[in-house]
Amino acid sequence: MAQEIPLAFADVDRGILCWVTEPNLLQQYVRTRRFTLGVPRDVTITPAGDRVVFLRSQGGADPMTCLWVTDVASGEEQLVTDPGLLVEDAEPEEERRRRERARETAGGVVAYATDRVVDVLAFALGGRVFWTRLGDGVGVRQLPAATPAMDPRPDPTGTWVAYVCEGALRILRVDGSGDRTLAEPEAPQVTYGLAEFVAAEEMGRLRGYWWAPDGSRLLVARVDESPIQRWYLADPANPATRPVNVAYPAAGTANAHVSLWIIGLDGARVAVQCEREAFEYVVTVHWHDAGLLLLVQSRDQRTMRLLQVDPDNGATTVRRQDHDAAWLEIVPGVPAVMAGGALVWTADQDATRRLLVDDEPVTPPGLQVRAVLDVDGDEVLFTASEEPTEVHVWAWSSAGGLVRRSSKPGVHSGRQSGGTLVLTERSWDGTRMTVQQRGGTATPITSYAETPVLAPRVQLMRAGERELRTAVLLPTWHTPGSGPLPVLMDPYGGPAMQRVVSARNGYLISQWFAEQGFAVVVADGRGTPGRGPAWERTIRGDIGAPVLQDQVDALHAAAQHHCDLDLTRVGIRGWSFGGYLAALAVLRRPDVFHVAVAGAPVTDQRLYDTHYQERYLGHPDQDPQAYDRCSLISDAPMLQRPLMLVHGLADDNVSVAHTLRLSSALLAAGRPHTVLPLSGVTHMANQQDLLLLELDFLRHSLALRD
Repeated sequence: MAQEIPLAFADVDRGILCWVTEPNLLQQYVRTRRFTLGVPRDVTITPAGDRVVFLRSQGGADPMTCLWVTDVASGEEQLVTDPGLLVEDAEPEEERRRRERARETAGGVVAYATDRVVDVLAFALGGRVFWTRLGDGVGVRQLPAATPAMDPRPDPTGTWVAYVCEGALRILRVDGSGDRTLAEPEAPQVTYGLAEFVAAEEMGRLRGYWWAPDGSRLLVARVDESPIQRWYLADPANPATRPVNVAYPAAGTANAHVSLWIIGLDGARVAVQCEREAFEYVVTVHWHDAGLLLLVQSRDQRTMRLLQVDPDNGATTVRRQDHDAAWLEIVPGVPAVMAGGALVWTADQDATRRLLVDDEPVTPPGLQVRAVLDVDGDEVLFTASEEPTEVHVWAWSSAGGLVRRSSKPGVHSGRQSGGTLVLTERSWDGTRMTVQQRGGTATPITSYAETPVLAPRVQLMRAGERELRTAVLLPTWHTPGSGPLPVLMDPYGGPAMQRVVSARNGYLISQWFAEQGFAVVVADGRGTPGRGPAWERTIRGDIGAPVLQDQVDALHAAAQHHCDLDLTRVGIRGWSFGGYLAALAVLRRPDVFHVAVAGAPVTDQRLYDTHYQERYLGHPDQDPQAYDRCSLISDAPMLQRPLMLVHGLADDNVSVAHTLRLSSALLAAGRPHTVLPLSGVTHMANQQDLLLLELDFLRHSLALRD
C-alpha cells in the first residue's frame, strides 16, 4: 500500500483550511523516473515481421534497461541480456553526454543497433562492446574492442561492428578479429563518428556515421570543435575537482566544422562535396540500396538541400531544395525512399505540413504531419494531427490510400516492417504497446510500469479567441463552486514541445500540485507544435511577448469557465523555456502573476545555442534588438513579486550563468529574490525535495503577498 502523507493548505484571510491525505505520488514519480521504467521502447522489427526487438527494464522502479525479443506469432518474450550480469564499470564521459542529449534517465542498455535482417545486435555498456546473434541462442558476448567504446553498429551483412573510441572510428569482426582504426583524430578537438552538440541537442541526430548497404564502406562525420568557444563548468561543492571544458556554440558564435567522408574498410577515404560554407548543418543521412541521400541546412535555417551523393567520388547533385522566409522545420524520418524508389518528403502547403511522395501531396489540408516512422515496401507509416492535443499513426500507400491506424484519443507512435505493426499508445489510461500482423489481432507487449497512485483529473478546453489548448486540473477533494482556489500556471509554452495532450502521464506533477490546494492551468500558446506552420512561425523575432500574452489569455479564459479560480493569487512555475516564461511573467506582468518559480531559465538569449536561438531570433549581429527584446537581464529592476531561480550547476545545455547573471542584475537593482543552486544536477532535474521546496515557496509567497 502506498505511504500516506498528511498535507495542509491554509489561507487564514479567507477562512480556508483543508487537510488532505494523499498517496505519495511524488515519491513514486521520482522512483519510477516519471513512470518510464518498465515501459517497452525503442522497437526494431525484422524485415520478415516475425520478431520484435525492444528495450525494457524488469520492473516499474528498476532503472536497468534490458534487451528483449518477442516472437510475433506466439507472443513469447525472451530476455536477451540483463546488463546487471555483464559489467559494473561506470559509463565513459562521452556516453554520459550522449545520454544527456537524448534525455536518457535509465541505465543499462539504453541503445542498440542491428544488421539488416535484425539477427546481429550490438550495444555498449560501461565502455565495452557486446554483441549477440539472435538465431544461434549462445547469448551475449563481449568483443575485444578498444575502450572506452561507444555507439557500436553492425554492418548490414552482420560481419563487422564499427564503434567510436576516444574520437576514433574503429571496426572489428563479430568473431573478435581484425580490430583496427579507420579514422584517427588529427587533433585533440577532432572526432570521427560522433554527433556535434547542436546536432544531438537540437536536430535529433545522435549518430555520426552510417554503413553502406553492402557493408563495404561508411559515411563518417569528422567534427572539428576548435572553432567553438570554450566554457568551463565547475562544481563549487567539490573545489578540488577540475572544471569540465565544454565546447558550446552560443548564438552568433562559430559552430563546429563538420565534414563528411566516405571511408572504406581499408581506410581509403573520399571527401563528400557539400558546400559546407553555405550549408553548415548536417541534418541527417539516408543510405539505402538505390543510393546515398544527405540532407543539409543553411545557418539561417531558411534553406534545406537534399543531396544525392556518389559514394565513389564524393560528388553531389541537388535532388531538391526547399526555402522558407522564416525557417524550415526539421521533420523526423525524412527523407525516406519507398520500395519503388519514390521519395518520401514533407512540405508546408495550404497552411499544413503535408506528406509528399515524389513531390505529390498525399495527405489533405488540415492534417499536420509530425514525423515519418517507417517505409514498409510501398506503404509509408507516419504520425499526424487533426487536433493538436492528439497525435495519431497513419499509413499511406498508392493501393490503399490514407488510413488511420490508431483510434483511441492520445499520443501515438509506431514502427512497421514486413507487414507487422508495433503501435505505442499514450492515453488517459497510461502507456501501452501492441503488436499486430497484417489482418491479425493486436497483442500487447508486457509493460512493467507502475500505475500512478493518483489519477489526474484533467479538463481540456479551447481558451480565448486563439482557441489556446488548455488543461485545467482541480484537487480531487474539491467540490466545484465550494470556494476559491489559488491558481498555479504550469506551462512549458515554447516551440518544439507540447504540454496539453490527451495523455495521462504528462499531468501527474500538475495534479500533485492541485492536490496541495491549487487550481492548476496548463496552456500551449503560439509557437507550439501541432497547429500548422503559420502557428509555429508567429513567434519569429519575439519568443517572449506573444507567448506570455497567451498564458494570460488562457488564465482569464479558464477563470471564466471555472468560477473557483482566484485571480488575486496566481503563481507560475516552469523548467527550461517554462522557467524563462515563469520569470518573464512576474517581471513583465506583475498585475497578473504574483509569484514564480523559474527552473533552468534562459535569461540571456545570447547565451543559448546557435541552432535553436537563431531559428527564432535570427543572428544576433543582424538583429540584436530581437535578443534584447526577449532577454530578461534588463527587466531586473521591474521585479515586484517573489521569484525563485533554480538551476543545476552541472547543466551543460542551459548554463547556470543564465541564473547567475539575472541574480546579479536583481541584486544591483535592489530586488529581493531566491536562488536555489543544485549541486551536480544537469538539465534533467528529477528530485522530490526540489518539488517540495517549490511548493513551500509558492504557498508562503502567496500567503504573504500585499
